[in-house]
This record gives sequence, C-alpha cells and structure tokens, in this order.
Amino acid sequence: MQVTFFITCFNDTLFPEVGQATVRVLERLGHTVDVPLEQTCCGQMHFNTGYQLETIPLVRRFVDVFRDAEVVVGPSASCLGMIREFYPRVAEVADDARLADEVRLLLPRIYELTEFLTDVLKVEDVGAYFPHRVTYHPTCHSLRVLHVGDRPTRLLRAVRGIDFVELPEAEGCCGFGGTFAIKNADTSIAMLSDKLRHVLDTRAEVLVAADTSCLMHIGGALSRQRTGVRTAHIAEILASTEERN
Repeated sequence: MQVTFFITCFNDTLFPEVGQATVRVLERLGHTVDVPLEQTCCGQMHFNTGYQLETIPLVRRFVDVFRDAEVVVGPSASCLGMIREFYPRVAEVADDARLADEVRLLLPRIYELTEFLTDVLKVEDVGAYFPHRVTYHPTCHSLRVLHVGDRPTRLLRAVRGIDFVELPEAEGCCGFGGTFAIKNADTSIAMLSDKLRHVLDTRAEVLVAADTSCLMHIGGALSRQRTGVRTAHIAEILASTEERN
C-alpha cells in the first residue's frame, strides 16, 4: 500500500525521530511511504487559540497536498483529531462549499498511526522488541477526540520482551493542552503533579504516549525531578528491534 505520511510540524521541528520511527514501522510491514515536502501545519494551534479565519489557508493547503493520497497516516492524535473533528467546521467558517466537499472526501482516508495499524492493516505484532518496563498515558485527544480505545495498548502488549504496566488513573489529563499550560500555569502544574505521581507509582522505565506534545510536558517534569524515567512516542517502541538494543 502507498502510505502518505503527515509528520506534523511539531514532530518535524522538535521530534524528527518520531517521524523516522513511523516510517521504519510502515516499511517493515511492506508498505511504501511518501512524505510530501509541501506539507505544513494542520492549523490546530491557530484554531484552538481563536484564530479561525487564519486557519482556513492551512486547511486549504492540507487538502491540496493530500487530496490524491490513498491513505494519510500521522503519529499525532492531537493533530489528526484537529483534522477529523474541526476541518468541517473550518470549511463552514470559510463559507466554501467546495472546500467542505473536499474535506468530506478526504477525512475517511485520515488515520492516526495506531488506528491504521490495527484497523486497516489488521496487525498488532509489528515485529518489535523492547525489553523494558513501560507504562502508557492515553492523551486527551487520543482518548476523547479520536477514541482510539485500547489500540495503543494492544500494540504495546504485542511487543516482545516488554514489561507493560497499567498507569493508575490513566484517563486524567497531564495538564498540557497547548497554550493552556501557559495561560493557566498553576492549574497545569497541579494536573502534571498528579500525573507524575501515578507514573512513578508504576516503577516504569519508560512512559509512552501517542502525542509528543504531552510527552514533552510530562518528560520535562520527569527530567527536572531526576526521576530516571524517560519518555517515548509509541512509534519509537514499535520501531525498536532486537538488533537495535
């Protein structure tokens, strides 16, 4: 299958290793990956901050770049949630019937990575090996917007050598929420403190999630407190093999 890869600007700029890991997983499964160089931001940052009109050109750009893709796969529940949940609203704000039609036709071909692996490719064991104690944080967008359910944990449990432990009160928000963490810093820190306590209770070596934005937020606190717990995107775990360890 020809997979068109939407890396997202956040990963491309700050966490390119997540994009590289995603490509390794897809190619290991026998698929060809195309990475359009013309892709830019999905517009989530603008839309969530109240700049709906400024989001319109970014939505048009996304549709132009990915219009002919067989499937579009991305490693960010947050950005994919923006596309699936709010692109129709942006087209409505734009009062653009043609854009609305193009969004409607494109959305069924948009997949978050764990959805694509489990629902489209029908695989859970992707040939990964990761001999470490791991826990999983279901980010708000993956949990409440995309409703990925247990797809990520099914993939993690199928990794050879892994010691997977459930995260207590996993559904609680980490407190990031994009600009929420800046505008409501005290509340964000309180939420983050609760999340850190639950992570440390698992005695995990690695905290995994499907969004690097949340991992950046939690990982910063884990590092500052010198907990010894590191963070990893689920694509990095799934890309890991015995030879790499």
